[in-house]
Amino acid sequence: MPPRRCFSGLTHVAATAVRGKLANVQPATGDGDLIFPHGFLWGVSTSAHQVEGDNHNNQWSAWEAAGRIKSGDRCGRACDWWSNAERDFDLAQDMGINALRISVEWSRIEPRPGVWDQPALERYREILRGLRQRGIRPVVSLHHFTHPLWFEAMQGFLAAEAPALFERFTRRVVNALGDLCQDWVTFNEPNVYCAMGYAVGLFPPGRRGELFTTFKVLAGILRAHGRAYRAIHELQPHGNVGWAHNYVVFEPLRPGLPFDRWIAALHHSLFNDSFVRVIAEGTLPLGFGMVAGDLSEARGTCDFFGLNVYGRLYVCFDPRKPSQLFGNIFVPESVPQGDWGTEGPLAEAYPGALRVAAEYAARLGKPIYILENGVPDAQDRIRPWLLVNALNELHAALRDGIDIRGYFHWTLTDNFEWNDGWRLRFGLVELDPATQRRTMRESGRLFAIIAKRNRIPGELVKRYEGNGVATVTKELTQKGPA
Repeated sequence: MPPRRCFSGLTHVAATAVRGKLANVQPATGDGDLIFPHGFLWGVSTSAHQVEGDNHNNQWSAWEAAGRIKSGDRCGRACDWWSNAERDFDLAQDMGINALRISVEWSRIEPRPGVWDQPALERYREILRGLRQRGIRPVVSLHHFTHPLWFEAMQGFLAAEAPALFERFTRRVVNALGDLCQDWVTFNEPNVYCAMGYAVGLFPPGRRGELFTTFKVLAGILRAHGRAYRAIHELQPHGNVGWAHNYVVFEPLRPGLPFDRWIAALHHSLFNDSFVRVIAEGTLPLGFGMVAGDLSEARGTCDFFGLNVYGRLYVCFDPRKPSQLFGNIFVPESVPQGDWGTEGPLAEAYPGALRVAAEYAARLGKPIYILENGVPDAQDRIRPWLLVNALNELHAALRDGIDIRGYFHWTLTDNFEWNDGWRLRFGLVELDPATQRRTMRESGRLFAIIAKRNRIPGELVKRYEGNGVATVTKELTQKGPA
């Protein structure tokens, strides 16, 4: 495996101090139940563009209008949250969910530079009130891949004024919503946003192979994050502020070959480590600080480490792929995986990825929230297995003394999945976008059992043990032909 610690000088948390906070984490009971700490958050995560519907003023709506959605789908009403998010809040409440992560759509709130839409802010107040009235703790993301067209026209986070503009937006949101929310995610997956938009070209603005530009954008986001962090704490001294970091396990295909190990470690350093290293030390790895400039203002700007974890990718050295830094990145056919998107499989469905990511994040010395974890699976053939086994790994990490405060599944209902449109179904609840009909999946019922009891029943641990492939084969055999 690639090194899990490529940043240095971090605060190590004393195991005794962490275990003091997690004293009520228990080993398996006599009947095999895995009990989670009192107050553990059982949540789901969403994003504005994917669930609200009828967003027409951000760069993703323009991307769709230009015919760039690979699946050919239209977002349309999405999950109809702008009109009736409360319907799904009722579902979440019935499932025992006690936390829910949303994002606010910048293009609704500031449709033109310096022009603020008060009815949009009031609708977000209604949404937050609706969550709180149902006993659900809201977590608000300020940027989840989308921003206004006017901001994109000025080159987004490449613009020198971008950090100041994002701080201005942050202040407006916190002033409007701060009495209803204490938990803030500044940016969702800045590493994905930068890589997909400027290196791979599958997200707006669709630029490819621009490695140095990718890190310039990342630097702009880091400055914006740092300014937003300080602004929130100025307005809300006891606010809880972090970001959501996408973590991928990069596995060398042939661990015995130095080139495979080196390429896997390189991708780990560039993708997993860059943002974290700036938060920890104020500098980018591998000399990219010369491109990015001074980033010391972002150092130490987090109260928690949010992790989005979806699985494992395999890496081998390939001299024919200089555009991919001489690495062939793929998912073997033989490993558990979800449904394929327009570009093939997303990752191996690997429960152990949660524990690997948590061990990595623990070195920052901050509380950890798993803010996304899931698999695209329209037939629910593998999601129940992944859910139970990923939470089993999470419980093991808790027993080891890692300070994990909550688990948020991606996602509650099927939603519009960016370039893959409606092709990829991540929901615990099935959604028909044409009729807006909701149907609870088996994985949704499993999650409800776990959330309501704050434990994984031993019978579920036993039922879903195994490597995933065998488990799914057994489940399909028991069900018989469709």
